[in-house]
Amino acid sequence: MDWSLDGLRDLVADGMHAVRDCDASALATVSCLLLLFIWYCYRVGREQAASSPRSYRAGVLVPSSASLLAERGDGEGPQNGYSYCHSPECFRCTAHSEGLNQRLYHNLQEYAKRYTWAGMGRVHKGVREQGRYLASRPSIQKPEVFFLPDLPTSPYFSREAQKHDVELLERSWSVLLAEFEAVHQAFSNCSLSPSQGWKANSTPHGEWHTFYLVNQGVSVPQNCRRCPRAYRILGSLRTFIGNNVFGNACFSVLSPGTLITEHYGPTNVRIRCHLGLKIPSSCELVVGGEPQCWAEGSCLLFDDSFLHTAFHEGSVADGPRVVFMVDLWHPNVAAAERQALDYIFTPGR
Repeated sequence: MDWSLDGLRDLVADGMHAVRDCDASALATVSCLLLLFIWYCYRVGREQAASSPRSYRAGVLVPSSASLLAERGDGEGPQNGYSYCHSPECFRCTAHSEGLNQRLYHNLQEYAKRYTWAGMGRVHKGVREQGRYLASRPSIQKPEVFFLPDLPTSPYFSREAQKHDVELLERSWSVLLAEFEAVHQAFSNCSLSPSQGWKANSTPHGEWHTFYLVNQGVSVPQNCRRCPRAYRILGSLRTFIGNNVFGNACFSVLSPGTLITEHYGPTNVRIRCHLGLKIPSSCELVVGGEPQCWAEGSCLLFDDSFLHTAFHEGSVADGPRVVFMVDLWHPNVAAAERQALDYIFTPGR
């Protein structure tokens, strides 16, 4: 076909003549082309929107979603049920900046020069090809920041995965519950104050509050002083991630009517452990499409790099759902790899 200007002019003229002559086949062709063009524009628009930078800030600490958005004034609403906290100290809010992969590779090289390359095969592979791994992961498991290749994957883990720590936490249930009650009894869920060590997380429905002892690998001194026995328990855990940005420990409180929107965690190198402290009915955790219920005095272990959500559909009379949350190493991350990841992801590095 001649795609020159004259050729196109002739084509348009023939089309107009065909329409004027009520050529049914030409009308059908033009209509189909028009519909295809509209469909193409729609798909392109959706793909561009989907590929724009997003933040799945699961568990990012913000004073409150309404006040944060009002202070920012930029019109950028919550993403996936959460808001950017825009804190320069928050690794998860700065992890998607340009040059992250180069920074991680530099940290790995620095570690290898200081210590050794031995046992660094998976870590080196993960850091070198991080962009490809994160882009090609299936939607059911998509860690936001770092993916370590060749790790066995499962939405949930049995208690045998980290038996020592699970048993220690469950034996400490009464101690942890008592310390939670001590920091919680002075105020109700609706009046939690940052000055009292509590943080309000943005959710589409209800209220979700956390009291951190360790937040992204950094201890919170004033909170640890108020929960000394809980802090000592953390020190007794063999696999607690306490030295890099992927490690957290906190009391997590869901009020009745609360829904946490589906989201992904930052990495697959950890297992998130929930010890049930106060568990009303109608509370549920869904990881990778598989629902589970908490139980008081029992640990529930899951991989939060899988798409997950939680909700509390009980009444006000049921009270809040309370768990003690700690991040433990994935059992298949070797000791040498843990040491290297602690170095690469040291808070503030």
